[in-house]
Amino acid sequence: MILRRSLLALPCLLLACAAPQRPDGGQGLLSAGTPAPELRAADHQGRPVDLKAERGRPVVVFFYPKDGTPGCTREACSFRDVWKRYEEAQVRVFGVSSDDDASHRKFAEEHKLPFPLVADTSGEWARAFGVSSTLGMYQRVTFLIGADGNLRKVYPNVDPGVHAEQVLTDATAR
Repeated sequence: MILRRSLLALPCLLLACAAPQRPDGGQGLLSAGTPAPELRAADHQGRPVDLKAERGRPVVVFFYPKDGTPGCTREACSFRDVWKRYEEAQVRVFGVSSDDDASHRKFAEEHKLPFPLVADTSGEWARAFGVSSTLGMYQRVTFLIGADGNLRKVYPNVDPGVHAEQVLTDATAR
């Protein structure tokens, strides 16, 4: 059993999967109750994304490994499939990966994704949230930011197929 755990951890040791150092001095994923990072970027269509400006309504930031892969496609499409309910609840959604804008545009167009995708090619967003990466691909984790700008919930290792429903339920719970 110990040998098995050691062997399972070996790829992370070789690929530097240690908990990332955040700009706030902490390590690993931000936790519920902490203020969300105040980040800005442009989405895949060149429109500004500013997390601080989103205060006043719930915001979902989901990190995913790579555009076009089966799990990431399933996750993005699950948000798309309940998008009208997110809009009705006035919950903003942002997808983030290390893929570039061209990849995001193709991914969004191919799957008719109605929400912004952020190309975090510098890793700034991932570091700020404490999201680790392996071979340049982010771990699959989602953050629900409350209207007050604080993290309400963190969802590590999500099930991509049912995740969007769970997050929407939590976002609209009073």
